[in-house]
Amino acid sequence: MSRIGRLPIAVPTGVTVKIKDQQVTVKGPKGEISQAFTPGMDIKLEDNKLIVKRPSESKQDRALHGLTRSLLNNMVTGVTKGWERNLEIVGVGFRAEKAGEKILVRVGFSHSDEVSPLPGVTLAVDGPNRVKVSGVNRETVGQMAAEIRGIRPPDAYKGKGIRYAGEQVRIKPGKAGKAVGKGK
Repeated sequence: MSRIGRLPIAVPTGVTVKIKDQQVTVKGPKGEISQAFTPGMDIKLEDNKLIVKRPSESKQDRALHGLTRSLLNNMVTGVTKGWERNLEIVGVGFRAEKAGEKILVRVGFSHSDEVSPLPGVTLAVDGPNRVKVSGVNRETVGQMAAEIRGIRPPDAYKGKGIRYAGEQVRIKPGKAGKAVGKGK
């Protein structure tokens, strides 16, 4: 049995779960998420707990068992607490500013990049060099954060660019680092 798949998901008060065929809809205080799952997985709501069971012991069913349970857990967490990703902008003159629903990102190019949020995602700017991406669906929050980071990923030599909060960027030594070890 899958160690992750066999764990029941507690459904907190204020959250409603509707299961119709393989379409699961979770509604809570932060919003509503709906997703279709693989036809083989058996999803049931018993005593305010979501339980996922697999039809067979095949390799694919074992893999989908844990995946289905994790996706359901992310849905329940999203409608109760929500998901967020924080980004840091590192570099002299690099900054972000709010422009209505969109944000303007200036990261050393001749133009500023305008980022529109995906549906269900909100963008906030905390200071000139911090961007907060939040929403109900973990997948869209991660996708939006990755798109913003993709504008200018961290440079390997100076570390300038957009990175996730807490991300460790390995800085490579430049030419001077190579020449130090050589003798005459």
